[in-house]
Amino acid sequence: MSSLAFEDRRGRLETYFNATAMEAWARLTSEAPVSGIRRTVRAGRQSMSEQLLAWLPTDLREAHVLDAGCGVGALSVAAARRGARVTAVDIAGNLVRIARERAPLDLGPGDVAFRVGDFLDSRLGLFDHVVAMDSLIHYPTAEIVRSLGILARRTRRSLVFTFAPETPALRLMHLAGRLFPRGDRAPAIEPVSEPRLRAAIAAAVDLWDFRVARSVRISNGFYISQALELVRR
Repeated sequence: MSSLAFEDRRGRLETYFNATAMEAWARLTSEAPVSGIRRTVRAGRQSMSEQLLAWLPTDLREAHVLDAGCGVGALSVAAARRGARVTAVDIAGNLVRIARERAPLDLGPGDVAFRVGDFLDSRLGLFDHVVAMDSLIHYPTAEIVRSLGILARRTRRSLVFTFAPETPALRLMHLAGRLFPRGDRAPAIEPVSEPRLRAAIAAAVDLWDFRVARSVRISNGFYISQALELVRR
């Protein structure tokens, strides 16, 4: 995918989350009643968030964490409550606004700075840990690895992220356009082969200082996502 195509895809994602599906995502990520399909997505996302947090140190005091694609900020808040200084970034300003509104006043020993922007921006600084939950699932292997390489230059310890695994079920939903109901459909999710992704990570110069440590798949109804943990050697 060319840089121009990448920017176009990101622009469509920004429009989708800022306008088309803003209310639906605000509802999905709350405790409001939702349809059966969305209940499976909500439960799957919760399980994935807990899994990614479990890969971070229990004590995050003095750690700087980047929540890359923070959405409405639930993972950011959880990391802050474990002591992290969190920079939470998303391209969708409306989701960041909701995140700020929902964030509790008492975050315990940590804090969160919510920002609207590009989580690949080098001006965000250096981080001990980077978490990118379901923010790279709309990109093919080459663009995922390129993004990881950019993030790795500013990551001291670990990079945990999710991708859409290439499974028959997800491929079928992808081809049929049924991952979400028609009115809420996002720009296409890109199913990715884990072996090809691992091979591309191993071959990427910017990722030579990192190794794949752990992998887990969460599959719950219409939510199918795979997490990888990269740790600095």
